Amino acid sequence: MKKAPDIRFKDFTDAWEQRKVGDYLIESRIKGNTGNEARKITVKLWGKGVVEKNDLGGSEHTQYFIRKAGQFIYSKLDFLNSAFGVIPENLDEYESTADLPAFDLEGMNPHFMYYVAIQKDFYLKNGSIADGSRKAKRIHAHTFLDMPIRVPSLSEQNTIVHYLQHLDHLIPLHQRKLEKLKLMKEAMLDKMFPKEGAKVPEIRFKGFNDEWVSCSIGECFSERSERSAIGELLSVTINSGVIKASELNKHDSSSEDKSNYKCVKKDDIAYNSMRMWQGASGHSSYDGIVSPAYTVIVPKEGVNSVFFAYMFKKPEIVWKFEINSQGLTKDTWNLKYPALSSIMIMKPCHEEQLKIAESLLNIDHAILNHQHKLEKLKQFKESMLDKMFI
Repeated sequence: MKKAPDIRFKDFTDAWEQRKVGDYLIESRIKGNTGNEARKITVKLWGKGVVEKNDLGGSEHTQYFIRKAGQFIYSKLDFLNSAFGVIPENLDEYESTADLPAFDLEGMNPHFMYYVAIQKDFYLKNGSIADGSRKAKRIHAHTFLDMPIRVPSLSEQNTIVHYLQHLDHLIPLHQRKLEKLKLMKEAMLDKMFPKEGAKVPEIRFKGFNDEWVSCSIGECFSERSERSAIGELLSVTINSGVIKASELNKHDSSSEDKSNYKCVKKDDIAYNSMRMWQGASGHSSYDGIVSPAYTVIVPKEGVNSVFFAYMFKKPEIVWKFEINSQGLTKDTWNLKYPALSSIMIMKPCHEEQLKIAESLLNIDHAILNHQHKLEKLKQFKESMLDKMFI
């Protein structure tokens, strides 16, 4: 049996001790209010912490217990869903029922216990001894306290906790930056295109003063009719536009006989005829082929397809796609090129199209970059949890 983790901080060399949770945790049973008066807390699933429970009612017969900041707490019913947490300072003296037991600790950092508990090797393996029926399995406090745990010195615990809390700080920081970028993009899409009935947008690049002109989509795009079985298989998604089918994490359900598949060229726009009312369209950066269920349109002279691809994602334009789709129910709605071509839109000159498309592409690249950084950071934390514990 391993006596030390794969990764350790400098100067820590002692073997980790095999102990029981109950050697460090003592259940707290200080009676508080009843259910109709208690200030309640709850434990979120998947290790997402302890929060105030917005429950103004409650049975006067239900006993609640006072919980202190720094105590470790878990949910008996959601042990298998990683419902663990450490009570924060702002929830000191709040209360929970006996189904959310809380513990004082001696010789253990409560956050070290938390990081141990949120690992699958701990909560899934130990969850197999839960009591109760299939739908109401509980891990009672005495069962939890009897579980085995490998523990280093308190000094090493504190060092591990400090490092992992630093990662936990960085992850929401990157998440907030990502959300701000997404909100910025929404604002740009809203303000860089004219509102209904207007002829100019609220925000414009310097040097552009002419009014946008009204035209039909058919004046800007023609339909591509070429068919081929040869080429990169592409797919049209709602969130990511046109992507290579090989990049989708799902089973290839395309037809073996692709002789009737439609050709797509770089800078075309392809869309799912039966999902255009949901925004399933995008600009293609590739040459390839798509299912016959898709429609492919080609930009005419003076038309920037990236600009129009962004326009086609705007809610008011998607609504136009919806009301022009044909079919009795949403499952059968279809927007073929003839109906699409008659939809009226507003467009600026080609140079302004290019500037708007460039600015939106830049923010999309920034969003993608932050998404990759955030994903790598989460994966790195998972790796550290795996390698810094036994």
